[in-house]
Amino acid sequence: MDSPSAPFVDRTGRPRPTPAAHPRVATGAAARLAALVAAFVLTLVVGRPLAGQGWIDPVRPGMGSVERVESRVQVTVDNGVATVEVDEWFLNSGDRVAEGHYLYPLPADAALSGTSLYQGETELRGEVMDADEARAIYEEIVRRRADPALIEYLGDGLFRARVFPIEPGERRRVTLRYMQILEPAGESLHFRTPGALRPTMPVRPEPGPNDARDTQPRIGANAPVHLTMTVTPASDWLDPFSPSHALDIERLDGELRIDVAEAEGRVSVFLPRSGDLVGLSLLPHRPAGEDGFVLLSLTPPAPGDERPEPRDVVVVVDVSGSMAGRKIEQARTAVRGLLEGLGRDDRFRLVSFSNAVHQLDTEWLPARGASLAEATRWIDELRADGGTNIDGALDAAFGVEPGRDRLPVVVFLTDGLPTVGERDPDRITAEAEGRRGRYRVFAFGVGHDVNTRLLDRLSEATRGTTQYVEPGEDVERALSLLATRISHPVFTDLRIVESPVAISEWYPVHIPDLFAGETLTLLARYRGEGEGRVVIEGRRGGQLRTVAAEAVFPRVQRANAALPRLWAARKVGHLTRQLWTEGETPDLVEEIRTTALRYGLPSPFTSILVQEPEAVVTDGVQPAVMPMTFGAGPANRARTPGLPAGTVGAAAGARRSTGARAVQVAEESRRFRDAARMDELDELMERATSKTSDQRVVAGRVLRLQDGVWTEVGLDPDAPTLRVKRFGEAWFELMRLLPELESALQLERIALAGVGLTLEVDADGVESLDTDARSEITRAFRATGG
Repeated sequence: MDSPSAPFVDRTGRPRPTPAAHPRVATGAAARLAALVAAFVLTLVVGRPLAGQGWIDPVRPGMGSVERVESRVQVTVDNGVATVEVDEWFLNSGDRVAEGHYLYPLPADAALSGTSLYQGETELRGEVMDADEARAIYEEIVRRRADPALIEYLGDGLFRARVFPIEPGERRRVTLRYMQILEPAGESLHFRTPGALRPTMPVRPEPGPNDARDTQPRIGANAPVHLTMTVTPASDWLDPFSPSHALDIERLDGELRIDVAEAEGRVSVFLPRSGDLVGLSLLPHRPAGEDGFVLLSLTPPAPGDERPEPRDVVVVVDVSGSMAGRKIEQARTAVRGLLEGLGRDDRFRLVSFSNAVHQLDTEWLPARGASLAEATRWIDELRADGGTNIDGALDAAFGVEPGRDRLPVVVFLTDGLPTVGERDPDRITAEAEGRRGRYRVFAFGVGHDVNTRLLDRLSEATRGTTQYVEPGEDVERALSLLATRISHPVFTDLRIVESPVAISEWYPVHIPDLFAGETLTLLARYRGEGEGRVVIEGRRGGQLRTVAAEAVFPRVQRANAALPRLWAARKVGHLTRQLWTEGETPDLVEEIRTTALRYGLPSPFTSILVQEPEAVVTDGVQPAVMPMTFGAGPANRARTPGLPAGTVGAAAGARRSTGARAVQVAEESRRFRDAARMDELDELMERATSKTSDQRVVAGRVLRLQDGVWTEVGLDPDAPTLRVKRFGEAWFELMRLLPELESALQLERIALAGVGLTLEVDADGVESLDTDARSEITRAFRATGG
């Protein structure tokens, strides 16, 4: 390749230091990279939307306008082999006859079992191409249509069939069938769609010589996408789990039926085998040059006829004056329901508190017969009056030792702040942590007059949870859901004891106990590569038991690209709770801020889509962080002196641990800590960020539109810059070199901040890269040794 010899430049064309002058880039990269970069005038290219799953590509320009109006995907799994049938309906919504090729991306390991393309009663046949042949077609269409929508399929195979003329207004059905051997994921099988299913699939052909040069894309029909899966025999499988979508699961006539009614995006489903007590699934993702990400999911069977592990349950109820009226009535009903749900081997204790603390008994009572009848009478006599002695209530709750072969649980319900006895939340929490022993604390804060810092600290280190019940919400329902959830413990005191790679930074930090009927997911980082057994140890019936699965941790894994943001969401949620409960430190603030900005997440210290940090000045001094709290709209944001309207001082906010705002922030951080699916995270992001026309989050990077260029927040204007031509060979090569940037590189003009190199994409730039340049770009962007 003959490379241009222009020096590194900034976006205005001014010379900038070569990588050798940059302290974080290896000297050996300088000469090669410097020869690749030149400055050009930027021009805009108007892209047209392409299809997301199957689509019809016109044979010649100007031949009609075809839109996909509906898709249905039916998957049948038998003995680990999936048979996939895709039905898609297309409409020629233009005023001309349309003709083209029907194209559908295929998984790399798919074996075509049959295709049908219907024109009336006529069935037409198509052809299958491997990934290399398909890539050339994908790239050609991307260049021709100036639309990068197809790059997510690079690496997939392709099915292509000729579509005979479609008359204006005519609907055409395409049916595609293929088989796929499902890949193992630990002790599960993993099914995923090739590329994303999208609800709207407009396809506008290139304008012909007599067409008006309208550059605006057509508005396609809001085409529904529906996916169903049938797995046989149902007895071979535990309940499936998806990190991408909510699943509707039904077992009927020996079949396991899964329904995804709104199947937009890339659908991913795990099928855990039922041979072991617990199914362990593993899903890795690893960008080149950095530590990997892994999702581990533990799936136990649904509650059955087997006897559940015994529990020792303490129910602690606030009966202070503020609980009077509807709240105390709901509390009575909820506690009665909780006791009725105890198993025959469970034991219980009851504690109430206001000014004083009262107990039904100071010993464990069996959950049956006379003890339950006595407990019901005691609950009926509860009355709300007096102050709130939280310290005394916790002392009573932890005061009786639980059985060694039992799961000890404290259900703690309060609607107020401590007003009797010890009132300092930090001292109350410190003393409780010293006394709690093996107890798990499941706390319920009712209303806004609770101390979120106290309740969150109580549950954080105990493998429990805190749930906040808003004013007017049903206390009875909240306790009932918890009682159902924790009714059948399967494994407790879980920990990872063996792995072929170093697994670290898992969230939740304290691995929760595993209960029947629910999937426990961990998101973690891993270092190294290899394959071998992953072993998780836990207690069942007082005995140590293990769950194991064979796993492969690759050096590079492009698939499962949603994992980094899910992991980061949990990390930010955990660190925010830590800030909330333990207080603010510079290191903690910086870790929250950098993680949130890197992965495009809201936090108490990032504005996300409000204003970039460098633009905020307080009394002439630039602050270290950009303040913003979790929460949705401007109505929830306070005005802080010296800061722009619509923001709230993070330090001040972190110190507030009671009131409506404190409850909202605590609950939002919990939702981020618990996020297990991408649709959940998308919903949280929708609520927690403000949307503006000149700011967005793409590929986990916060971008702001500056002089027509989507520029990453925090980009160093003095860093060496490599400018690449959009749709050129080098642009496609960047997709392979830095797959984590795939969605960001689709933007027309963009500047992305690497560790020691800025990457820019526009209409002009270098068009190709030689072999040496490829590795040097990767090292410079990530500042890695290889």
